[in-house]
Amino acid sequence: MKQNWKPGTMIYPLPAVLISCGNSPEEYNLITVSWVGTICTNPPMCYISIRPERHSYPILAKNMEFVINLTTAAMAKETDWCGVRSGKDYNKFAETGFTPVSGISVSAPHIDESPLCIECRVREILSLGSHNMFIADVINVLADEKYIDKDTGAFDMNKAGLLVYSHGHYYEIGKEIGKFGWSVQKKKK
Repeated sequence: MKQNWKPGTMIYPLPAVLISCGNSPEEYNLITVSWVGTICTNPPMCYISIRPERHSYPILAKNMEFVINLTTAAMAKETDWCGVRSGKDYNKFAETGFTPVSGISVSAPHIDESPLCIECRVREILSLGSHNMFIADVINVLADEKYIDKDTGAFDMNKAGLLVYSHGHYYEIGKEIGKFGWSVQKKKK
């Protein structure tokens, strides 16, 4: 039997990412976000949702560019810290030891230690309630070569040890149980 609960955000797990923003080292900031996702494949688009009272919000709204930096189990403590401390009180790059690297296609920096960095340009901001959604075009993707399979050229998510967030807790992605289409794939004889 199922219990009837009030409406809430129970879609978990979600990626635990660090959003980097700012167009100069003096303005650079990091914010931990889990309200993030893919919107469209062609053209490639994604979103992040941020509370307007967050320190990063006016930086994002002014520059209209950001980078989604995937995080790993090794980055978990710093990822959490960036979500509970404000950039108005701390230089988060200095405090975490993460290395800001100038963006390739956007003014925002990416995190050198991140295995995959997605450079984004904001197309639209939607006011939704507690959060505003930044709908963005994916402009460029930077993948750490040590996680690229030499045979297939694919990014190896499991090798990267990516971090996810689930209802107040962080987890490292676990073992693979299948791949897209495996349920209908013909067995080789």
